[in-house]
This record gives sequence, structure tokens and C-alpha cells, in this order.
Amino acid sequence: MIEDNEQTPRDEAVEKELEGVPEQFRDDSEDEDEAVEDSLEDALAALRGDLESAKQDVLYAKAETQNVRRRMEKDVQDARNYAATGFARDILSVSDNLARAVQSVPEALREDEKLKGFIAGIEATQRELDKVFGQHGITRIASTGMPLDPNQHQAMIEIPSDDHEPGTIVQEMQAGYMIKDRLLRPAMVGVAKKPD
Repeated sequence: MIEDNEQTPRDEAVEKELEGVPEQFRDDSEDEDEAVEDSLEDALAALRGDLESAKQDVLYAKAETQNVRRRMEKDVQDARNYAATGFARDILSVSDNLARAVQSVPEALREDEKLKGFIAGIEATQRELDKVFGQHGITRIASTGMPLDPNQHQAMIEIPSDDHEPGTIVQEMQAGYMIKDRLLRPAMVGVAKKPD
């Protein structure tokens, strides 16, 4: 009985302290304390797992953003490097016609005093055009005497030849050009083959 009397005042003091505390938090049993601790541990473990997952998601998002930025920088650089591709293709026909004009002048006319200045002007224009091509990364593809490279040359005809290995370019019909590291126009060529 003494124990009951001692518990009653303590219970009343505890009850006064616990006023306003929700009922679910008032139970003092040890089993329930352990259950609450276990559920808190489980909740904490779940939160830690969610935090790790969120950290991974942030890292993946940062990596993807960096990859997108790099791709965009590469696309911008390519646009700068190859922006003149269409114009360069169009101007190549002008260069071809200029080269044909210079080649078509017979030697006798080259010595004529009246035409000497005119021919020198056309040749100077051709040199200037080649210089401008070089400044913009447009280079001529080597052809004659080289083995056929389907990435740079377009074989138009086969020419029987004992003097050259089969597959060697023996004639260039139209010059090919590269713009930086890309093909602008393939060289149209004649390729040696074994005579029949």
C-alpha cells in the first residue's frame, strides 16, 4: 500500500507536467519507448537514404548540365568554323572557271604585249583567291599520283596504264577541297587500271 500511496502523488505530479502533451507521447511503457526508438531509427535511416539519393540526383544533374554546355560550345565552334561552307562551295565554281581561263590561253598569246597585262591580272586574281581560301581554312586535296581515297576522291573513269599501279590517280578532272577537317568537295579523278 505504501507503494501505491507513493505512486499516486508522483503520478499526479507527472500528470501535471504532461498536461497539453498529446496522448500518443504520454505512454511510459518501455516496450513502446523501444518501438518509438526503432521507428525513429527507421525514419532516420529512410531520411539518410533519401539524402543520398538526392545527392546522386544532384551530381547527375550537374554532369548532364556540363555535358549539355560542352555540346553547345562545340556546336557554336562548329558553326563558326563551317559557317562559310555554302558560300565556299559556290565560290569554288568561280575559282574553277578562273583556272580554266588561265589554262586556255595559248603560249603565243601569253607573249603578246597587248594581252600580257590582262593575263597577268587574271593570274593575280587567281592567286588572291587561293590566298583567301587559305585564310579561311579551305585547302586543295592532293590527287595526281596518290592512291584513290574514297573519302576525298570521286573516281570518274578508269584509265588503262602500264606505268602506274592500279588504283593510283593519273588524272584530275576537277580539284577537290577541304574546309578545315571536313570535305567541301571531292576531287573528280581518273584512276589507273591494268590494261585489258
